[in-house]
Amino acid sequence: MPQIQTHHPLTQLNTFGLQAHAEHFVAITTIDQLQACIADAQLRALPWYILGGGSNLVLPELVHGLVLKMDLRGKTLQAEDDAAWYVAAQAGENWHEFVQWTLAQGWGGLENLSLIPGTVGASPVQNIGAYGVEIKDYFHQLTAIHLHSGEIRQFDHADCHFAYRDSIFKQAGGKDWCILEVAFRLPKAHQTKTSYGDIENELATLGLAATLQNVAQAVINVRQRKLPDPAQIGNAGSYFKNPIITLEQAQALKVQYPDLVMYTIDAQRSKLAAGWLIEQAGWKGRQLGPVGMFFKQALVMVNHGGARQRDVKLLEQKVQQAVLEQFGVAIESEPIYWN
Repeated sequence: MPQIQTHHPLTQLNTFGLQAHAEHFVAITTIDQLQACIADAQLRALPWYILGGGSNLVLPELVHGLVLKMDLRGKTLQAEDDAAWYVAAQAGENWHEFVQWTLAQGWGGLENLSLIPGTVGASPVQNIGAYGVEIKDYFHQLTAIHLHSGEIRQFDHADCHFAYRDSIFKQAGGKDWCILEVAFRLPKAHQTKTSYGDIENELATLGLAATLQNVAQAVINVRQRKLPDPAQIGNAGSYFKNPIITLEQAQALKVQYPDLVMYTIDAQRSKLAAGWLIEQAGWKGRQLGPVGMFFKQALVMVNHGGARQRDVKLLEQKVQQAVLEQFGVAIESEPIYWN
């Protein structure tokens, strides 16, 4: 049985830097340790929370129950065929370091997802995405353990129910599964994707061809310019999802706001840039107590110091209200709230 700690500080374990403690805490470095916890009746009576890199969380001051920090490590080439490489990583592996490792081997696909904070195990939960690429585009399968029964099973692509910043692991039932390992299919005929303006412009500015390493570096450069470093100022990355509305509604808004930033999804739907909506609603760079919307990127909420969960929720509601009143568009928060 791994050592269970009590009243364990979580402030350094969430990128938002929110002041928080766990009633009970355990670091998991082997599957055997996790299975021992599952078999313990006293521990099983508590609410359980799975912690990866803590980069997409809004924590309360006290987390009632058991926090399991997933520190399973290891990455490998599982298989190879004529069409693809099949690469797997344990849940506790740092996502960015894993991406850079795949690129160093010459395996393309994940380069647009460089510098996204968090762990490999959390990546399918949120179906993380950036610059026109999502996890679902290269996902192969994952292995997970059921936190009540201890059953270990594999989930293929269809099992995961991937959607925009969503998966079965955020839904009722799916939350009882703890991801142990994730495998990706990286095609040998991969073509880099640079159509997102920022990346194309960065490559042009640097005079670089769109190789795997160069695209990754362009993504890193753009992210570092636009997004705050959690080591310098607490944040959970993009705080709001880009809203998806009907094409008819988007076209009506475009008439009223010619500079509206929108992307066509299909014949019926468009996606709007939430950051643009928030900026137009007057919240870019504004502060409310210890939290505020980042002055370089209105989509990112930052912690100026000493913030708590209630401060985050209050600003979230204020921004949502302002965008709804001005544009008639509801924007949803992206991070996961505990308790």
